[in-house]
Amino acid sequence: MRAVRYHEYGGVETLVVEQVPEPHPGPGEIRIRVAAAAVNPVDWKVRSGAARDVVPVELPAIPGRDAAGVVDEVGAGVQGVDVGERVFGLGGTTGATAELAVLSAWAPAPRTWTDEEAAGAGLVAVTALGGLKALGPLRGRTLLVEGAAGGVGSAAVEFAAAEGATVIGTAGERNHDFLTSLGAVPTTYGPGLAERLGTLAPDGVDLALDTAASGSLAGLVALVGDPARVATIADYAGAQRLGAHWAQAENDPALLAEAAELGRQGRYTPRIERTYPLEEIADAHAYAERGHTRGKVVVRV
Repeated sequence: MRAVRYHEYGGVETLVVEQVPEPHPGPGEIRIRVAAAAVNPVDWKVRSGAARDVVPVELPAIPGRDAAGVVDEVGAGVQGVDVGERVFGLGGTTGATAELAVLSAWAPAPRTWTDEEAAGAGLVAVTALGGLKALGPLRGRTLLVEGAAGGVGSAAVEFAAAEGATVIGTAGERNHDFLTSLGAVPTTYGPGLAERLGTLAPDGVDLALDTAASGSLAGLVALVGDPARVATIADYAGAQRLGAHWAQAENDPALLAEAAELGRQGRYTPRIERTYPLEEIADAHAYAERGHTRGKVVVRV
């Protein structure tokens, strides 16, 4: 099969498309014929070697954690999914940017989602939902999402709005119309946020979700007044120091199924900013690595 690989840690120039042996699913896993795979921050952090102490990988490695496609092989003990079914989901830290990929958590992809949208849903869905669930019930509460235009942030906005929260999202001004389309009240991040929120939410902000890794976690705790009402998916050290919730992405099929159901209801659509062909994987990584994406970057396989 064709796959993207890197044989050493480094920049985007290490990424090559080449023929590699086909993977096969183990017990509790499935294999899909990949239609599209997502590019996530963890992909370039692992590829560059920046995360090698935390997430070591065996080289050569295939980047990519989540993908969408059609099931073509089922491992021992797997029930409830058939060969030929269109699914999206998650595998290991690596392995998704290839013609065939093994998934350990998956859900049927809504018919309303394109392959690219389905590919962009897996990791952001489990991450955003994990962070929101750490905060408790959302209905009737005011939630601030820091970094609301990114992949996880934009998903969190739609999930929270679907649950009945009033959502305020921070982003650069160029993304304010985008946030409005998702159901959030937009505002800029940085100095003066407390004053802006005083106007937008006179009764105060109940909860906050940090998706931005911008160093703002202490400020969010101060805004809501209680670290137990703040969650972050981006600042582990800050969460430990301040007592906020740390939400780590897990390969949870129940969260994928919840996202898919919202998709079928028309209340969640994964937001894709750019799509690249497999041969332009270096450009895809380079664009994602620059940051400030609106939604997700995906690679069409």
